[in-house]
Amino acid sequence: MNVELPFAPVDTIIRRNAGDLRVSADASKELATRIQEHGSDLAIDAAEEATADGRKTLMAQDFGVGTVVDKDDLELPVAPVDRIARLEIDDRYRVSMDARVALADILEDYADNVARAAAILARHADRRTITDDDIETYFSLFE
Repeated sequence: MNVELPFAPVDTIIRRNAGDLRVSADASKELATRIQEHGSDLAIDAAEEATADGRKTLMAQDFGVGTVVDKDDLELPVAPVDRIARLEIDDRYRVSMDARVALADILEDYADNVARAAAILARHADRRTITDDDIETYFSLFE
């Protein structure tokens, strides 16, 4: 699977939750991959919601979002999130800008939760670096 999400914003999200810990490149890559998988799954569900409403355009409400944040307040860029949303849905669907921003916000919250837990796991293992093993351990324990 080709990862659409750039690693730099994912690294930034991990670092803001890491405190004094370092972050390995593999941790950023692993989290970016997991974010992409989650975003793609959410888009499939949103497409089903849009279809049930007789629409071909995914809206923020299809992602369960009532109020959309300002895209400038997000770390994750909207363009790659748009590509993530389109990975597993039919080409007949369009993704509104509000839906893209809503999905980016959801995925950023998701990434923050994983990064926070990965930092706890790294500290518990008495390491100074968050690694991909911490991300993988999170998913094996909590999902």
